[in-house]
Amino acid sequence: MTGPGGSRGGSRWPALIAIGGVVGSVLANVASNLAGNVLSELAASVLGPVTIVLASGGVVGYVVYEVRRRRAGREVDPEPTEVLTTPAAGAPNLPYTAEFTGREEHVDALVGLLTREHAVAVLGRRAVGTSACAVQAANECREDFPDGQYYLDLRRRGRPRSARQVLTALARILGTAPPISGRPDALAAAADALRGQLDGRKIVLVLDNVDRPDQVRPLLPPTARTCRLLLAGGPALVGLEGVVAHWIAEPGTSEAVELFATAGGAAPAARVRRADPRTDPAVREIVDLCGRQPRTVRALGYRTAQHGWRHSDVLDALRRAVQTPPHQRLAVSPAARLVTERDIAYRVLPRQARRLYRLMSLVPAPVDRPTIAALAGRHPELVTALLDRLAAAAFVVGAPGDRYEIRPLLAGSARLHLRDADPVRARVAAQARLTRHLARRAERHVANLAVLGSPGDREWSLPLDDDPYGWFDLHQELLLAVVRVPAGAKETLPRRVRRWWFRLAVALCGWLAYAERLDEWEQVCRTVLATPTADDRPEIAGWAHNELGVLRRRRHDPQGAAAALTLAVNERGRRGNAQARMNLGLALLDLGQLDDAVEHLEMSRRHRSGADRAGHALTELGLGAAQLARGEPDTAHHHLVRAANTFRSVGDARGYAAALTNLVLVHAALGEHLDAAQAWRAALREYESVNDPTSRATALLNAGATLLSSTPGQARTAYELLAESRRLREETRPTAGLARTLLYLGDACAALGERADARRHWADAAAVAEEVADAQGLAAADARLEDDADSRVT
Repeated sequence: MTGPGGSRGGSRWPALIAIGGVVGSVLANVASNLAGNVLSELAASVLGPVTIVLASGGVVGYVVYEVRRRRAGREVDPEPTEVLTTPAAGAPNLPYTAEFTGREEHVDALVGLLTREHAVAVLGRRAVGTSACAVQAANECREDFPDGQYYLDLRRRGRPRSARQVLTALARILGTAPPISGRPDALAAAADALRGQLDGRKIVLVLDNVDRPDQVRPLLPPTARTCRLLLAGGPALVGLEGVVAHWIAEPGTSEAVELFATAGGAAPAARVRRADPRTDPAVREIVDLCGRQPRTVRALGYRTAQHGWRHSDVLDALRRAVQTPPHQRLAVSPAARLVTERDIAYRVLPRQARRLYRLMSLVPAPVDRPTIAALAGRHPELVTALLDRLAAAAFVVGAPGDRYEIRPLLAGSARLHLRDADPVRARVAAQARLTRHLARRAERHVANLAVLGSPGDREWSLPLDDDPYGWFDLHQELLLAVVRVPAGAKETLPRRVRRWWFRLAVALCGWLAYAERLDEWEQVCRTVLATPTADDRPEIAGWAHNELGVLRRRRHDPQGAAAALTLAVNERGRRGNAQARMNLGLALLDLGQLDDAVEHLEMSRRHRSGADRAGHALTELGLGAAQLARGEPDTAHHHLVRAANTFRSVGDARGYAAALTNLVLVHAALGEHLDAAQAWRAALREYESVNDPTSRATALLNAGATLLSSTPGQARTAYELLAESRRLREETRPTAGLARTLLYLGDACAALGERADARRHWADAAAVAEEVADAQGLAAADARLEDDADSRVT
């Protein structure tokens, strides 16, 4: 006896004898070539015949053993998986269901339909119990049809009967003339004869396993009097004229547990005492992992009770098979193999459809047709036909955006089939194809983000595949699921998958950054850091630390940003070092370490490639801001003008507006008030086409502060600009920028003679500055409040 996680091992002695015979034969030949005449004669006369006898005996013994083992298996392990029992000889031949459990509402609905409808069809995906429900309903209303209850299975040896074969079998049962040929007129004549035999009699005729409409179409419409026609089949029967359809799905969890327990009760008692399946929570999860398919649940319940397997062990074996990453090796347990062997609906699918179904279990979210084609490595037209077949058989369901996914109930069963039928190399190859396809598409779409602008600027008239925001929005669940590999899997990610997985993570971070989804952005970066690739290749770890540094700057954590970016500078190569140094310089600028900031920015400019014009523009922008903060407006003007010109030439509206925003302060510091006014007006025009509230708030702050210092007569205009800046900043968490905005709002109110409002704004500025640890802003607000208090005393 073995557990559900083990495997049976038969006797190996016949095979060992055969192998020994072959080895002996080889040794005899070697001896005959090397030894003398005596040894040669001995080997030829004795060893040769003995070897032949041993080899022949081993082969015969192995065959006999295998036949006896399989026969014993059939005798010892009978499993109550058949729904119908064989009726007694003679008519009527309607069988009874074997241990029918649950489905009372469906049976009652069918009995009600048979009382008023002439033709009823029980429809559902294969192996969900349509046959059992139809036969049970016909048995419950036997008394309503005293003239006969007849049953015919429209499959013979697993293959569907033709219309002529169906009519011939019915004619044999009811005693009418069978069709003389397969021509339409002959079939119609035989069907008319059947109707004449049935007309006026209270008979129910059950036609089971109807696979195609043409099998029963000659019988439709049935006789319009007392006879009833009850069909059981799949979705292909939808739309048959004159037939009322009743749909059933897989049984509910409670009904499936009852099936499991009932089948276990019919098994021989095991020595091991086991818990009642009806009260064991593990059984509920077991039947769900089986897809709640009645035949599978009954077989597993019987086998579990027969061998005395603990329910927790069965559940653990199924869980391991489902949850272990596909690229890791795992022996298939008897419990998992039993689930796959009893999946009749899967077995009848074409080979290519079965393969596609298994591979789709690698995809943890809905996926579109091109991605499915890449996953399977097949032509899109073939994949479309296979998807239609799987959808018709209720294995997959559609999702918005012409996407498909395996039905959630069948996801565990599909993963069991994948592990049972596909070797590791095939699963890894499919993962690599999927990751490569997603990485290439993500890179192509993320490259268009800067061109099309931010999420608020998306053009909805664009086709979905041409809109990077629409593509990322539609596939975000899939992309995040692929990048967030399961715990423990990222350490063993196959090498052929790692490269494309990292490229996908880089492209995904680009979109998450544009979409301001900071938490998910950080999670992806930390996942990359946890992979062995980050340990083997410092430049990858440096990329992740650089992303985390930029992320922390966006969260207004300059100290944390500087720490992460320092690690990035130490780990990245010369080319990547330029980007990391620029970001580190900006973080140091936020911290007020101006000399260090300028040093890193200068080194970033030297390390950048000459072809990286956008990168040079960003570095010039950072140098301009740093030189301005150091009180060197002339040098800052030089850098900012170069940055503005480069941004404008490469078509970066956001960067151009940021350069103009800083030029406002430079012109104001140089006393060029007219140029300052032109710069802030141009910056605000640019921000009208760029959905960047934070940068626009900065531009409004600079414009208002410049007006107050250069043109006190425009205090009202300055107040309006600053009020709009405050509105934009209050939509996010408090920052030093908000404190400065409130500070200048107080100055504008003071210039307008509104002293009470000025004091309120200065007090608010002091509170925000203290909250965000802005020492300079707090000192400025306190100074203004003290001056106002002194003036009131005076």
